[in-house]
Amino acid sequence: MAGDLPSSHTMSLNIPTYILSLDLGTTGNRAMLFDAAGKLVSSAYKELTQYYPQPGWLEHNPTEIWQDTCWVIQTALEKGGVGAKDVAAMGISVQRETCLLWDKTTGKPFYNAIVWQDRRTASLCQQLTTQGKAAEIYNRTGLVIDAYFSATKLVWLLDYAKQQHPRINFNHILAGTIDTWILWNLTGGKVHATDTSNASRTMLMDLGTGEWSVPLLKLFGIPAQILPKIQPSIGLFGETQPELLGAAIPIAAMLGDQHAALFAHGCDRPGLSKCTYGTGSFLMAHTGARVARSRHQLLSTIAWTQSVAGAPPKVGYALEGSIFTSGACIQWLRDGLKMISTATDTEMMARQVVDNGGVYFVPALSGLGAPHWDMQARGAFLGMTGGVKREHLVRAVLEAIAYQVKEVVQAVNLDSGTDIIQLKVDGGACQNDFLMQFQADVLGIPVERPAILDASAQGAAFAAGLGIEFWDSYEELIAQRQIDQVFRPSTGAEQAQEQFHKWLKAVERAKNWIE
Repeated sequence: MAGDLPSSHTMSLNIPTYILSLDLGTTGNRAMLFDAAGKLVSSAYKELTQYYPQPGWLEHNPTEIWQDTCWVIQTALEKGGVGAKDVAAMGISVQRETCLLWDKTTGKPFYNAIVWQDRRTASLCQQLTTQGKAAEIYNRTGLVIDAYFSATKLVWLLDYAKQQHPRINFNHILAGTIDTWILWNLTGGKVHATDTSNASRTMLMDLGTGEWSVPLLKLFGIPAQILPKIQPSIGLFGETQPELLGAAIPIAAMLGDQHAALFAHGCDRPGLSKCTYGTGSFLMAHTGARVARSRHQLLSTIAWTQSVAGAPPKVGYALEGSIFTSGACIQWLRDGLKMISTATDTEMMARQVVDNGGVYFVPALSGLGAPHWDMQARGAFLGMTGGVKREHLVRAVLEAIAYQVKEVVQAVNLDSGTDIIQLKVDGGACQNDFLMQFQADVLGIPVERPAILDASAQGAAFAAGLGIEFWDSYEELIAQRQIDQVFRPSTGAEQAQEQFHKWLKAVERAKNWIE
């Protein structure tokens, strides 16, 4: 195995000695290169343009995603001094639920990709709920009815395509989430596929069978032939077209970003969980080989699946609490309110005041996810007085991110019957020491931050390498991961937990703001 040989020796044998991973996220796209020891060699990142055509709408340009994907791959390889022929395999992790339609004859999208945060189909979701479809959809998919998921977005895209092209031929249309779009392009249009983790987030996959649900396709009016083939998360999807990078690279893993992060943290069995602080916050707890159902509005989902030679794929499930707005709050402070210049400003500003000044922020900029699932809730600052300063508002935003996570941790504890005793974390917002310490205080448990915060990319790399037996042992890969810091509850824990109950009252106000 490549992982068993010194790099100089493997190079002399001309054996590929690197694993490449892509993490195609909501706010940007990243490529990371790992060596045979599982260590990061190089990386490249490019921020992605966000399009807001109407209030509550959010879109991405699929062509820009593809072009940026090519750029980050080439840049990471160049920075590492590595050629495509030296890469043993590629793994891909992506933002989930974001979806699009494209013409397979021209390769051109019919419209922008509709992002998971987009709320344009909230009214359709409400209609489905009124029609009594919530129980059926939950039982089949493990998901609640919400505009967050792909199904209603695809309905909107199909309606748009029919209006713009009345004589449209559905045999020429392809649909998919971002993993499917990028895989199709990487393989030169040869492979139209997705994996079980991403498919489980569409509100169209039967969680028990791992196949598209015929009754749900009929309910939503989505033609089966436009959907990608569902494959195990860890297994061969195809190869990059050789002329793209100079050599063909096997694509050996494809996962949703949160599932890839769960894999990177070594959370492969019940009792282990992680929380990613990205655009949103996503707490996922592995629940084993059987579907676990929540009594507290958490989602049942696929953790990942793995191809097994001569046997059915190995399947793992998870419970997840999806929080829509976390890092996006900080981006809003920077780009929307112009209150900060960079995300790092928030830590310094939060420390300049002794408390939040009585201000509580509800981050419902795209409605509320778990455990509320309220599409009508809106963001709000409450408790404002004449003595409130900019620093209090910034601190209130950081505190709200931690409060949201506490709500989900409480729900997981109630559903599992076993309390989470340590929270493994990753994502860009984890760099904020104030936030991580406040998170430990409000939870009352340690918070473990790894040295590599891009866990989604790392997990995709680990999965791809293990999938082709580039590495022998998952346990050894996880054991060698470096931990940057463990934040433990401090003297501020009691106050933080008292404030949490006041924040819950603020949330109720934001949920009832129309009344």
